[in-house]
Amino acid sequence: MKIVRGTKNISGPFPYPVVTLGNFDGVHVGHQILFRKAAEIAQEKGGTSIAFTFEPHPLKIIAPEKVPPLLTHFHKKMELIESCNIDHVICADFTRQFADQRPRDFSKNILNEKIGVKEMVVGFDYAFGRGREGTIPYLRKMGEEFGFIVHVVEPFKLDGLTVSSSHVRELIELGNMASAKKFLGRYYSIVGPVVAGYKTGQAIGFPTANIDTSKVQIPGTGVYAVRMIYQKQSYNAVANIGFNPTFHRDRLSVEVHIFDFDQVIYGKEIEVEFITRIRSEIEFASKEELVVQIKKDIAKVKILLEELD
Repeated sequence: MKIVRGTKNISGPFPYPVVTLGNFDGVHVGHQILFRKAAEIAQEKGGTSIAFTFEPHPLKIIAPEKVPPLLTHFHKKMELIESCNIDHVICADFTRQFADQRPRDFSKNILNEKIGVKEMVVGFDYAFGRGREGTIPYLRKMGEEFGFIVHVVEPFKLDGLTVSSSHVRELIELGNMASAKKFLGRYYSIVGPVVAGYKTGQAIGFPTANIDTSKVQIPGTGVYAVRMIYQKQSYNAVANIGFNPTFHRDRLSVEVHIFDFDQVIYGKEIEVEFITRIRSEIEFASKEELVVQIKKDIAKVKILLEELD
């Protein structure tokens, strides 16, 4: 898959371009339907499937106070899109100037002249351009003017709920990783560098990797069975998300105790897949009580993960 950063770097023409538009945070199962439909049409026509997306998240420019934590950082999003057989990703630099484009200007200058789009695949509620003026009826009108077909994908529902990034985010905040997995089509994971922590785990015999999670959606507080991925190798682990109430910390942290692992990974980027939440965060009366509980947690997680393997 080829990635084009910035619309100025689009170097068409593409063979029969089939484009799907969106922010695609999380690349959930609804997004995957769009990608696969675009890829299927392009393959049938001997064309090129293209995902057109944005960086940063549009709300960061339009309403910074409303921008949510991301479900996927850029590289993970690209990896997931590629897995859906998309040929090209065009990632527009989302600036105030870009946001202020009239939908017809975007359709004419970008979709028609730069890409030469032949068919569009969009979700049922998609809108684009300044003030979201570019509704689906408007996009169909642009298709008539510039010669492209518009396919609208109906809402995809699971458990009676429409799949959306906002709903996935709510599930993750609740620590409901099983439902999040269903809506994402995979285990939710976070990616970040390992940073120095309080070294509390090491002091009580359970060293942990502390992850910088400042830019991603963090699951709700508690203890989780997880898998840690480092240099394409997967390791079973247990993670604690919270404030370490036993030690009266005031900073939220994500700490991962990795089984059978002794490598030094400070400053290295790791990925943590959240399998299930096994308990809430608890304040213990003493360090000794905490150690007893951690041993129980590790035993439980090892059995749980072995059953999945």
